[in-house]
Amino acid sequence: MRVTKDEALEVVEILKKTYPDAKPGLHFKNAFELLVATILSAQCTDKRVNMITEKLFKKYKSPFDLKDVDPLELEEEIRDCGLYRNKSRNIINTCKILCDKYGGTVPNDMEKLMELPGVGRKTANVVISNAFKQDAIAVDTHVFRVSNRIGLAESDDVLKTEQQLMDILPKNLWSLSHHILIYHGRNICIARKPKCDICPIKHICKFYKNFIKN
Repeated sequence: MRVTKDEALEVVEILKKTYPDAKPGLHFKNAFELLVATILSAQCTDKRVNMITEKLFKKYKSPFDLKDVDPLELEEEIRDCGLYRNKSRNIINTCKILCDKYGGTVPNDMEKLMELPGVGRKTANVVISNAFKQDAIAVDTHVFRVSNRIGLAESDDVLKTEQQLMDILPKNLWSLSHHILIYHGRNICIARKPKCDICPIKHICKFYKNFIKN
């Protein structure tokens, strides 16, 4: 059973106070940098991606700098982030499309972003939310786990979880909720042995009530 909308608002308010500095984990100066960094972040930590992009963005400042790069050359630049061969091809092909179709700019449209190689719904939501300041909820592993544990969502499907979060939370809280749920998932509601004893929202959390308290 999911929490009520009032309980969902209380969760957001409590977590907002718990993590007042919640913000994107990836470092970026513009939409292009965020797009590339988010593609690189698949199955890789933000910390490692930031180490890679710190050097990468000094060398490649726009899609025009990357679109004709040899994939093998880019592979060497991003080798430490995992899945580097696929990511290299996707980034280069994405840059070609950005240059040929959008004049080198990143589109601020969800559907257009998802047409780019290596860009799924989560990546598109991250870019839409953080680069273009549009209301969106990107459901990564932390958001998926935490929202379903709490009862903000009740689904084993990522897309349905996103839809349920958008339904239960006011639109103006979507982007904020994304960040604070990630922080909560990294600090307290961790994958194994969540720290329920120190959780500030355990009085609302369905997981705590159903599996820990009893």
